[in-house]
Amino acid sequence: MIKVSCFRVFVAALCGAMTVVAQAPPRFDIILRHGTVIDGTGLPRYRADVGIAGGHIAKVGDLSGERGATEIDVTALFVAPGFINIHSHAAVSALPTAENMLTQGVTTEILNPDGGGSTDIAAQLSRSSVAGLAVNIGAYIGFNAIWADTMGPADRRATDADIARMRTLVASGLDKGAWGVSAGLDYKPAYDAQVEEVVRALEPAAKWRTNFPNHDRLTPESRFSSRVGVGETIAIGERAGLMPVVTHMKAQGLEQGTAGSLLSLMQQATARGAYTAADAYPYLAGQTGLGALLIPAWAQDGGRDQMLQRFADPSQRARIVAETEQAMNARFGGAAGVFLPQTKEELTDIMREMEVSAGEAVVRLLEKGNVGAILRFGSEPDLVKILQHPTTSIACDCGASTDTRQHPRAFGTFPRVLGRYVRDQHVLTWEDAVRKMTALPANTIGMIDRGFLAPGMAADVTVIDPATVIDHATYEDAGQLSEGIRIVLVNGRIALRDGMVTGEQGGRVLARDAHMPSRAMSITTRRLRITGQVRLKPDATYDFRIDLAQAANATRAKGSIRVTNTASGEVLDATDLGVLQTTKDWASMTAMVRARPSGETRAATLIVEHADPFVDGRPRTVTIDVDGRPRITGVLQ
Repeated sequence: MIKVSCFRVFVAALCGAMTVVAQAPPRFDIILRHGTVIDGTGLPRYRADVGIAGGHIAKVGDLSGERGATEIDVTALFVAPGFINIHSHAAVSALPTAENMLTQGVTTEILNPDGGGSTDIAAQLSRSSVAGLAVNIGAYIGFNAIWADTMGPADRRATDADIARMRTLVASGLDKGAWGVSAGLDYKPAYDAQVEEVVRALEPAAKWRTNFPNHDRLTPESRFSSRVGVGETIAIGERAGLMPVVTHMKAQGLEQGTAGSLLSLMQQATARGAYTAADAYPYLAGQTGLGALLIPAWAQDGGRDQMLQRFADPSQRARIVAETEQAMNARFGGAAGVFLPQTKEELTDIMREMEVSAGEAVVRLLEKGNVGAILRFGSEPDLVKILQHPTTSIACDCGASTDTRQHPRAFGTFPRVLGRYVRDQHVLTWEDAVRKMTALPANTIGMIDRGFLAPGMAADVTVIDPATVIDHATYEDAGQLSEGIRIVLVNGRIALRDGMVTGEQGGRVLARDAHMPSRAMSITTRRLRITGQVRLKPDATYDFRIDLAQAANATRAKGSIRVTNTASGEVLDATDLGVLQTTKDWASMTAMVRARPSGETRAATLIVEHADPFVDGRPRTVTIDVDGRPRITGVLQ
């Protein structure tokens, strides 16, 4: 009896203990189990679980002994960082749902490419997010918007006062969190800006170590040469002290077959110290306003009303028609290169119906109103070379939209690359394609907490079915959703599951700060070792002890991070390290850190400036952001 009673007591105690364990809260909000991780580094894929907590990647590895509040089996699927579209023309009305972007795996969009948008990006982003965001958004400050706001629609030279105003607007945009200074010098009226004027306006941005993505200017004087346009983009960025980015790169019209020459210009610039990047989409046609790249600049001078007056003058009309056809032939292969998506008509069919020439048809269409056009420009071998170039990011030149009568890139870009150019044609590896959609664009614009699947990074995650991922949108039916993107998380919230949007609005407005330089990806062995103190005020001193290293072939860093509050005695120790990112005089790292004595674990982002350009004397500074806590930042003594 004694033995039985003891046994019963033992069983009861054991059951009680098991009950306590079962009721303990799970360590992770979400665990993605048994997937194949492609982490954004470009290094080989590997099998791992991914644990997410507090909107961040908390752990990547074997989590078989852990539980998540939500667990999803992703066996046979690829788990990647969320895709970053650095060339977004998103419609504000579509951002609350962003179905066309989530079904492509996109979690972040950068607005105001081609120099567009508002000169007050803080107000613009506030308006854009008022109804909620299904994806993250950020913005460039647009040179075209600044030029038009300062100079008006007419072709005139900038005075010193004009340049001073533009410089102020550039600096203000960057101070408000812009991810670079974009331009579209192919578009009027910024088309009228001379190189020296652009450089002078952009010079204040050099201190921010940011980027200059430009839609290249192709002029009749150069015979609409892509080579000349790319060269101009590089020259402006290099002279202004910014990273040149050849945006939606292409070898157009008469210069088809010369992509190698264009890429050589980029490589030469990089070799002389002006690292140059690009972005591209996987199509042989673009989309813009029908007249934007066809009607000669002089005819557009002063705006639409003055352009229509020139159309009404018989002698000027004849010249406009002739020069429009010259541009059409040189850039887009003639009338056969023009398609109108709103009416789903070829320009050649409209010409036959009207019984007029190509140029006259364009003028007549524009007299009725502004109309969009898909313009065919390139060759497949050129596109492949551009996609393969190591500094080319994938960007769709599109954005969140519900418009189904437009370019298919708005619904298909990222899955098209993965399905057509990776799986089917083996033009890119899975690892490199994901890198071009994640870490590479993040580095290009200066992001430090997205782009990699690593501890401490924001939990923007895209889960891909490699067997089925593909685009379905066509020029005739552009609104067909892609398939094969199975799950998308935005800041740790499930925005897409089983290929269907959930309605979650986990997106945020993302702002760049002074310590996020545009840079090439870190690919060599790198180290970071610092010791010292940051004094915020007399009774708040933090002791930093950091010793990190990452080998060229390693997906994550090794070493230690310790931050001690010398007044309270609290110690922050890194428990799981992310990717050590470096460039000249700068380093950054994300990690999970545990506080002692409380034991709480949070995501953290560390930045070290070895010569901070925003502090007098360019001292060494350190910044650490621990999720949910005030920023610790100051001069390291």
